[in-house]
Amino acid sequence: MAQLLDGAGKLVWVLLRSVLRFTFMFINNCVAIPSYCLYLLLLQPLRIWDSSVFWHIEGIMFKWLLAMVSSWGWVAGYTVTEWGDDVRPISEEEAMVIVNHQSTGDVCTLMMCLQDKGTVVRKMMWLMDHVFKYTNFGLVSLIHGDFFIRQGKAHRDKQLVYLKEHLDKYYHSRDRKWIVLFPEGGFLRKRRETSQLFAKKHSLPHLTHVTLPRLGASHVILKTLGAQQENGSVGGDASMLNMTANKRKGLQWVIDVTIAYPKARPMDIQTWIFGYRPPTVTHVHYRMYPIKEVPVEAEALTDWLYQRFVEKEELLAHFYDTGSFPPPEGQKEALSRQMTLDPVWLCLIQSFAFASGYMWYSVLQYIYCCLF
Repeated sequence: MAQLLDGAGKLVWVLLRSVLRFTFMFINNCVAIPSYCLYLLLLQPLRIWDSSVFWHIEGIMFKWLLAMVSSWGWVAGYTVTEWGDDVRPISEEEAMVIVNHQSTGDVCTLMMCLQDKGTVVRKMMWLMDHVFKYTNFGLVSLIHGDFFIRQGKAHRDKQLVYLKEHLDKYYHSRDRKWIVLFPEGGFLRKRRETSQLFAKKHSLPHLTHVTLPRLGASHVILKTLGAQQENGSVGGDASMLNMTANKRKGLQWVIDVTIAYPKARPMDIQTWIFGYRPPTVTHVHYRMYPIKEVPVEAEALTDWLYQRFVEKEELLAHFYDTGSFPPPEGQKEALSRQMTLDPVWLCLIQSFAFASGYMWYSVLQYIYCCLF
């Protein structure tokens, strides 16, 4: 009987906490996202006068919004431990970031672990499924200049053309540095069986923890944002960039990011919102490749991407067996870093969001009363 009462009490507490968390996040969205939009609407004259300053301010507010999302998980005890290469020294250089995709929580994890990487968050561009456009954060991403891609053979060719046009129009003009994409083209659980059948048919490696990546978006990004060399790789000079980007070096790195969840149980967005899972550490592994080592021709790039995901498979298999990633070649032990967020900074951002929401509500209410 005592155990039953104890279990019921824990369930009630979990439900109550979930309701409180959802209520806070709902209000948080209602004040933060409209405030972001209204501030940028107010600053439209600045966009005409000096667009670089406008997008600098927009980037700062964009980073704050992502920090708010990160704080939802951080408060619930969902933290990140980082492994592999330290990407902070190259945070001001241009990079294409390729990530394995297991659930909706992958994006939240990246929002958290990139917060302490210099100006990366405010200068990054995301490639994400078009469905995300219709979520609460879709309007923010649309304004920021992220690209929404439609999946499926029927849309593939047109989407790649649209992606190139989008990069040409927004990447340099808004001073973007990192571009993040999920080459698998969908969640692991949805694509695994199809990927394994394709691999068997074409004598490719059998993968369990990841799926074979798709070439299209990566190929377009490398050809559009990097200068092609005679050997078929992407160079680091800016000879192919237009006059507005004379001082830019183009893509300098490909950063291979591997996300691992304890016991292979992915964290989804519902978990971040309601916080019903016990405190969990998500593990993120980085591996950097100089752009000169990355082929740009389709066939060679396909082989290169396949090899990266075979390596991801090995990394994840080792992690699920041992609880840690393998050490780099030539080292005996892999070192990890605990990624932390500053609670004072998070409180200041949240306070600014709620103060802004109240201010804009008062302003709009006053205008309404004057007009009607």
